[in-house]
Amino acid sequence: MTDQPTRGRLKVFLGYAAGVGKTYQMLTEAHELKRRGVDVVIGYFEPHARNETIALTEGLETVPRQVIEYRGSRYEEMDADAILSRRPQLALVDEFPHTNVPGSPRLKRWEDIQVLLDAGIDVFTTMNVQHLESLNDQIWQSTGVRVRETIPDWLLKQADQVVMVDVTPSALLNRLARGVVYPPERARAALENFFKESTLVALRELAMRQAAYAVESRLPDDDAKTSFRATEVPEQGPERLLLVITADPSSAALIRRGRRVADYLRAECLAVFVSETPDFKALSPTDREHVERHLNFARGLRIETRVLQGHDVAEAIVGFARLHGITQIFVPRGKPSALQSWFASAFVQRIVNLARDMQVTVVADRSMGRSPA
Repeated sequence: MTDQPTRGRLKVFLGYAAGVGKTYQMLTEAHELKRRGVDVVIGYFEPHARNETIALTEGLETVPRQVIEYRGSRYEEMDADAILSRRPQLALVDEFPHTNVPGSPRLKRWEDIQVLLDAGIDVFTTMNVQHLESLNDQIWQSTGVRVRETIPDWLLKQADQVVMVDVTPSALLNRLARGVVYPPERARAALENFFKESTLVALRELAMRQAAYAVESRLPDDDAKTSFRATEVPEQGPERLLLVITADPSSAALIRRGRRVADYLRAECLAVFVSETPDFKALSPTDREHVERHLNFARGLRIETRVLQGHDVAEAIVGFARLHGITQIFVPRGKPSALQSWFASAFVQRIVNLARDMQVTVVADRSMGRSPA
């Protein structure tokens, strides 16, 4: 017998843009739970000068933040250790994807939340859909804005409950115009980024799909399989995806795309890099750094990675795929020169010829020609 606490439950309030009311809804539900006798504390609250939301913090205990000095300035972060010492039943924590200031005990706020959950403390938290890692390239392509703070998709999949907090784009733009979301100068900047109506409509649709997927992924297996077979999953058996990693920057987009497809199909996902020599000796220092970064990125998204050795790269990939029952192979298409383009096409065609019993998808880097905003 052990005294290991039961893991806490995680509830995520999901939105598609600032100002939809995620924190407001979180605080409203917290007050109702407090009235029922639940011990609730605010672990971290970001006011954004929104008076209606600030008013909802009254009557709720707030755990003091920790102050961290960095490069001559003082910053406040959530104090996870103080929350652990207080041991509430429920902690409210704004901004799930936030990156902590250097010098904090952990790099990301979601890591702090994991510590609370492991200690048996329930957590309510907030985030917008554009902070999901697998959507990063899609968001950049459609908006021109590169979201810098992201969370791996498996974190949202682990949540016990995902609730979408929704308002129509026109209502949100009205809030922005009235100064409810941001002060005037910041509102003008927002209108040039995420707060274009067409962008808000697209983001809202993504959030709705993500919330629907979160619900469907929690259905009993038989119900879920029936639902997915009706739309996406072939009848012939479970899908297994293989992602081919190279030193090209386009591998990052491929990894995100593969992870998202695998999640949607409920498929296993593996990633491989083929090296002609042991220990990456044939790679330049720059290429080696890129490959290692891509492999670590894949591992961070909970994709199993392998490094294969072989002089015939296509043959090594397809041989590995056939041995492991792979049904789909994803290969990247980067930004090559004309000569490199010919070799890349020949490489892809060779994989297609060798893997006639598998689906081969060439994932283009859709950020071609676009610079990060």
